[in-house]
Amino acid sequence: MFPKYDVIVVGAGHAGCEAAVAAANMGSKVMLATMNMQTIAQMSCNPAMGGVAKGQIVREIDALGGYSGVVTDHSMIQFRMLNKSKGPAMWSPRAQSDRMEFAAKWRKMLEEHPNVDFWQEMVKGIIVKDGRCKGVMTGIGLEIESESVVLTNGTFLNGLIHIGEKQFGGGRAGEKAATGITEQLLELGFESGRMKTGTPPRIDGRSLNWDNMELQPGDERPSKFSYTDTPPLVDQIPCHITYTNPDVHETLKEGFDRSPMFNGRIRGLGPRYCPSIEDKINRFADRERHQLFVEPEGRNTCEIYVNGFSSSLPEDVQYKALKRVPGFEDMKMFRPGYAIEYDFFPPTQLYPSLETKHVKQLFFAGQINGTTGYEEAASQGLMAGLNAHLSVKEEEPVVLKRSDAYIGVLIDDLVNKGTKEPYRMFTSRAEYRILLRQDNADIRLTPIAQKLGMNFLEARSQKLEEKIDAAYEIERYIRKLSVTPDQVNDFLSSAGSNPIKQGMKLVAILGRPNIGLEQLREVLPGLNTFLDKYPIEHVELVETTVKYEGYILKEKEMVEKMNRLEDVKLKSNFNYNSLQSLSAEAREKLSIIKPQTIGQASRISGVSPSDISVLLVHIRK
Repeated sequence: MFPKYDVIVVGAGHAGCEAAVAAANMGSKVMLATMNMQTIAQMSCNPAMGGVAKGQIVREIDALGGYSGVVTDHSMIQFRMLNKSKGPAMWSPRAQSDRMEFAAKWRKMLEEHPNVDFWQEMVKGIIVKDGRCKGVMTGIGLEIESESVVLTNGTFLNGLIHIGEKQFGGGRAGEKAATGITEQLLELGFESGRMKTGTPPRIDGRSLNWDNMELQPGDERPSKFSYTDTPPLVDQIPCHITYTNPDVHETLKEGFDRSPMFNGRIRGLGPRYCPSIEDKINRFADRERHQLFVEPEGRNTCEIYVNGFSSSLPEDVQYKALKRVPGFEDMKMFRPGYAIEYDFFPPTQLYPSLETKHVKQLFFAGQINGTTGYEEAASQGLMAGLNAHLSVKEEEPVVLKRSDAYIGVLIDDLVNKGTKEPYRMFTSRAEYRILLRQDNADIRLTPIAQKLGMNFLEARSQKLEEKIDAAYEIERYIRKLSVTPDQVNDFLSSAGSNPIKQGMKLVAILGRPNIGLEQLREVLPGLNTFLDKYPIEHVELVETTVKYEGYILKEKEMVEKMNRLEDVKLKSNFNYNSLQSLSAEAREKLSIIKPQTIGQASRISGVSPSDISVLLVHIRK
């Protein structure tokens, strides 16, 4: 009935979709198994992609040939570059998406791929022979063979939904949970845990009083995520902002005695940085209000997502409290918010390739690894799909370093430190964030994809060459350009910067705080004429490179030092217990995680610098 596949991907969320296309684009024959073909790439929670650090990840996925950026560009209804008032390392693109268009575009691109087949049914287990994963078993008893399997089960593994005192099995509203896989993995020696996440109520936008809320428009000059020729955004739809108040908080407290979070029915840990509304008013009791983002679900629907009001309180309490929010006085609810508990597997049980240590050619990606967020899931799916393909071809896996990408930081954190709460990416997690900007993801990562033999990246590669050539020309021009006092002093004075007494190079002016090329081109006609030939993104890239070159050089020096440790390999069968000069904690952690390099060993919690010195001395001997 079925051919033998190279890669089977279980689950068609953001991780599963990226895993499928990554392996398929490398040449693998792929089956994507899902319980419901109608929910492929569904945005289960907020209808948005990107955000702080997450936007950088979407750009990185695109630079490596993934589809998340392309799909977002085709379906977005608003674009904003966050943190523009801060340094460029913090700039983060974010797009509000049309939920239905997003899923439809993903499905269309998957169905158009000749290497991707589909199967609609629950997968209840994996086939393991001689310590290798050789396929999957379905709910109706079919065995489908493959050379590798990627599990991207999201919140479906023994999922349990909570609304007040009600609880019922489910992986998402209206969809049943997945059973069987957790139990089998435990028998195979894996360790599992429970986590929880939540989602807010959905509201009828026709019932809201928009005049009582703050307008939040998109950028005047919206950018996009993909480095390919995706369509520009037109006719942006605004979001709105409103706030809770003491009346809302008191109403919510009326339901605390029926809250599954407070009465112990929820055992899993929730996301620290995206707490429920009841958690917010409990933890931050001194705050009189909390911000709510009122976000449209799409162009052709009146459904509204209330970002910031995630809740598992009884539906009557949610309804009563929301009616006290400005703009929601006549609100009608489509459905209440809920919390969901699900199984995950601590990611220290994985190699940096995302292959499991217990079963060869079995890969985990997404929320099964304890992460939260579409972007974090999609990036893991991409890397798991690539490495599943490479494992079938018996080639070395691709592992991104912390200095290569936020994706590298994410996976390195997971496999070395693990996580006991849903892991979310932030710019602060990256020690090389001035190198890992959203504007240079293609420069950093597309060459890596090219080396992997991704011939389908030809269009991306051509655009990258054009971008590098343009940046070189712009930088050469502005480094040669000199300015005189009469050209810039009036501008400098108005900008609160000291005037110059003699002619000097433009780059010296550009290095000053709050001085940028966009302002300088207004007072230097020649500069303006030259820069008009290039896209604004290329000009901003060069400005950042020149303005922050001192910081960039320092980070590159740090990378070079760390890479020396990354080049020192450790054998997988290294007997750490034989080195008594290691601390007891280091022997225990190193034996469990089995780092592949000294660099990886140095980032394991509980392994001290002196332990690393012991390892280096031993290796030199």
